[in-house]
Amino acid sequence: MTHTHKYFGPFTFYKKALGIALPVMAQMLIQNLVSLIDNFMVSGLGDIKMSGVNITGQLIFVFMVLMNTICLAGGIFMSQFFGADDKKGMRQAFCFKLIFGAGAVILYTLVCMVFPRVFLSLMVMHNSQSAEILDVAVEYIKLMGFIGIPMMISTAVSSSLREIEKVKVPLFISVAATIVNTFFNWILIYGHFGAPRLEVRGAAYATIIARVVETAAFLTYIAIKKPPFAVKVQDLLHVNFKLIKEILKKGSMIWFSEMLWVLSETTITALYNGRGGADVVSGMAASFAIANLFFVANGGMRTTTGVIIGQTLGKGELEEARKQKNWLLNGSFIFGCFMALFGYSTMLLIPVVFSNLSTSARTIANTMVFVMSSLMPLWVYIDTQFTISRAGGDTAMGMWVDGIANLGFVIPGMFFMALYTSFGPVAMYTIIKASDLIKLIIAHFWLKKEHWLRNLAVENRQETPV
Repeated sequence: MTHTHKYFGPFTFYKKALGIALPVMAQMLIQNLVSLIDNFMVSGLGDIKMSGVNITGQLIFVFMVLMNTICLAGGIFMSQFFGADDKKGMRQAFCFKLIFGAGAVILYTLVCMVFPRVFLSLMVMHNSQSAEILDVAVEYIKLMGFIGIPMMISTAVSSSLREIEKVKVPLFISVAATIVNTFFNWILIYGHFGAPRLEVRGAAYATIIARVVETAAFLTYIAIKKPPFAVKVQDLLHVNFKLIKEILKKGSMIWFSEMLWVLSETTITALYNGRGGADVVSGMAASFAIANLFFVANGGMRTTTGVIIGQTLGKGELEEARKQKNWLLNGSFIFGCFMALFGYSTMLLIPVVFSNLSTSARTIANTMVFVMSSLMPLWVYIDTQFTISRAGGDTAMGMWVDGIANLGFVIPGMFFMALYTSFGPVAMYTIIKASDLIKLIIAHFWLKKEHWLRNLAVENRQETPV
């Protein structure tokens, strides 16, 4: 191996990596464009209505993180079983996603339908216009409660397809769902083609319709193509509890790590939302709607890292996986730098997409997008570190890294700034996100221990490879 290949892989390696990452990023970009279109159309209704819609996004965000965590836990085994050509193992991993995904749907629906105001009020506790914002938010989230089941099925299927390198199928289906969502947004929010003007409720109905279409497309694909993880309803009653327990053991540490991250993000959001009125809530929300366009880099790197490392470990090629770790980490930093440049360019969208927001809200959005773009190389690198560790079943790293950083620095630091400083929302966010350097350093030394260098497919074999 040459000195260069110690740090960077050959062209063919990065070509394969991009072949996995780019379709995933394109799918996520399309999905995030839906969110941006929603924000664009709802922003035309003013700061308060946009703020109402966007604080509900935090609840939906928590549900999505929970679903992604479940699919990530199952995906660790899905990728390794795929590398080992163990179809029974792949089906068991998919059953895990569906069973525990159903539990997440029950929790999400309960919060949206029964206790929405209680949870949403936490997001605008000290906001000067909290009552008006909450009235809009409750109306919206009660309708969004209906997307739980279709979101769960779509997430489970699309993640599984990516883990067996069928990355283009979710992309095409997302394009179709985006077109449906945009079309019905335009009709129902403002009342075109003779439809009633439903405003915020119209945005919710459009999302529900799009999610149902997306789920129907995924189920149709499975019925026709029958991918190796495809199961019948009765298969859910015949799961391998020993394997499910093993997945759950790994998944519980991922869940703890992700929920700590969600707790810290929710705390940050709630505290900076208290630094003003609807302009702060809508301005910060607008910045994240724009930032989601370049946050796709994180999802792309997570998927390609998980698939490549997972399959290599599943084949038993541990030395190759060790080399790939360095190639992916160094490549991810360079990739993050390119995405930072892309992020700076998205600032040009703010005066166009959010022209109906107040000047104060647009200024906040503009500064936040600059800050988040600058942090992209750091964030993409950290995500790659976490994914390498998890691909080999070492889910403890994420739990400890997130635990130390979030409980030790992020949450206490935000409360300190909220109570003892007059910093604005952007300054608070920038200062506290600098603590992510702590995550990178801890993860760097943890990966050197190589707890992740394991063949889980052999350890949990379900059938003899054909």
